[in-house]
Amino acid sequence: MALKPTIYKFNISISDFNHDFYDAVNLTIALHPSETHERMMARVLAYCLNMYKDSASLMTFTKGLSAIEEPDIWVKELDDQISCWIDVGEPSFDRVKKSCRLAKQCYIYSFNSKSAVWWKQVQSQFQTLPITVVSFDWGAIQNLSQKLSRTMELSVSINDSSAFFATEETQHEVTWTVLQDTPNS
Repeated sequence: MALKPTIYKFNISISDFNHDFYDAVNLTIALHPSETHERMMARVLAYCLNMYKDSASLMTFTKGLSAIEEPDIWVKELDDQISCWIDVGEPSFDRVKKSCRLAKQCYIYSFNSKSAVWWKQVQSQFQTLPITVVSFDWGAIQNLSQKLSRTMELSVSINDSSAFFATEETQHEVTWTVLQDTPNS
């Protein structure tokens, strides 16, 4: 018998000071049985960082780990074209190259303790591709993930290279480093 995903519900108020964007969103996220809480929270943060875009109303979580041919998050236009492809983790060069052919914009959000090693190995190849690569602070992602509950009210404030998460009980800051930036991203 296959294990079923665990469902999490987030009510998020977002203040993105970098883009003068303020909104609220209700997210229902399935945590795949083999997925960690840290990876799920990296997906939530990646979603929040891209909400300011004009096509964000079409942004959706995909089947993620259950569908290896899809990114973690994407924006599919009404004509079924992929305008934004968002991967969370450390994808291979071949996967990223393919995503660049399929989507107008591609983003990678790396989040774990091995991110620096992965980036050192792929950096020269990725520089030939029109992608944006961001590395979240691993310790901050771990701290954020420790206070998870199945239903959460979150306030997320984004400013410069950090996001401040606040709940009724806790507050956490997650910082990141842009490893590669593509113009118009």
